[in-house]
Amino acid sequence: MSKAFYQFFCPVKIIAGFKALEHIPYELTAMGACRPLLITDQGVLKAGLVDHITQVFDSSSIEISNIFDNVPADSSLDLVNTVAHLYLENNCDAIIAIGGGSVIDTSKGVNILVSEGGEDVAVFAGIDVLNKPLKPFFVIPTTAGTGSEVTSIAVITNTEREIKTIFSSPFLLPNAAILDPRMTLTLPPQITAATAMDALTHAIEAFTCLGKNPMSDAYAVAAIKKISDNLLHVLNDPNNKEGRFALAQASTMAGIAFSNSMVGLVHSIGHALGALCHIPHGLCMSILLPYVLEFNLDKGSNTVAELLLPLCGKEVYSSTSTDKMAIRTIQSIHDLKEQLHQHCQLPRTLAETGKVRVEQFDKIAEIAIDDGSLILNPVGLEKNDVLSILSKAWEKTS
Repeated sequence: MSKAFYQFFCPVKIIAGFKALEHIPYELTAMGACRPLLITDQGVLKAGLVDHITQVFDSSSIEISNIFDNVPADSSLDLVNTVAHLYLENNCDAIIAIGGGSVIDTSKGVNILVSEGGEDVAVFAGIDVLNKPLKPFFVIPTTAGTGSEVTSIAVITNTEREIKTIFSSPFLLPNAAILDPRMTLTLPPQITAATAMDALTHAIEAFTCLGKNPMSDAYAVAAIKKISDNLLHVLNDPNNKEGRFALAQASTMAGIAFSNSMVGLVHSIGHALGALCHIPHGLCMSILLPYVLEFNLDKGSNTVAELLLPLCGKEVYSSTSTDKMAIRTIQSIHDLKEQLHQHCQLPRTLAETGKVRVEQFDKIAEIAIDDGSLILNPVGLEKNDVLSILSKAWEKTS
């Protein structure tokens, strides 16, 4: 049955293409900004990607006021507070985030603090706490996975409590997202694979969870097909610009989808694993996705079968009986994980990450069961269900 009512919202301007970066000075000028702070990480800096950005300002009147290049893979509330001070000390008037999910979410947190004032961004945690537009904010993704460039959510670690703090507001949405394949060409194979699986999970949970609607479904299905069609080709040929561009677009499409329909149990457990065990988010998604789909399927969720066509193509779809489509869809994800392991040794199980201990399962389950992402999971669950999923993801590979 179709929904009687739903909302769909994505006001982010998307600037995409092989010369997209060159449009940044114009976009800043149009918003009256001339002293941006660039926020990035060491990996992006060492790969020379920041140079692509600084060069586009050489012939413009805009001055990059400062560059903060030390965002870690798992950023924190304390770091947000530190970078906000840097912004204010340098009289900045805009933020440009260059990186993956941690950089983008950190930048969102910084934008909250420099716009709202105060000394601690944690004060603004929660849903719809913000009530006014923030400073000009532009995002240049360097991974094709998080979709954070088009989401109204930031997830940042509270290191003292070992939990992920969630900020959610339409005002967190960037003014523009710049998708340029030059920014993902140097992405290592394992990160390429993990971030693509992150995007795939966003799209699949957007399609299968309770917040789904016809608009988010369209973006989710398109994202799934682009990832399925291009990921292995890019791993075989890392310099495949068209394939890289397709994955970047898929990540953004998946971000638009889940920003409007939200996610579910994969993210609940993934948030807990990330906070407690410091496993990269995309890797959590890759490991957990098929086991959560199996759990939801066993409990009566019946939307998984509809994803067989975009995941596996028309030949597999047409040769699979209706009653086997859901199982075949999930098996295709297990198969993809095996292929990614062969290509770039992407861990298939929690045991293979080397970062999780079985004795941590109870704490992980406790954190996951309180995560807000559970609200829209298609079926209800208890702590023991999470423990069961963790046990399967521990060492089972198919």
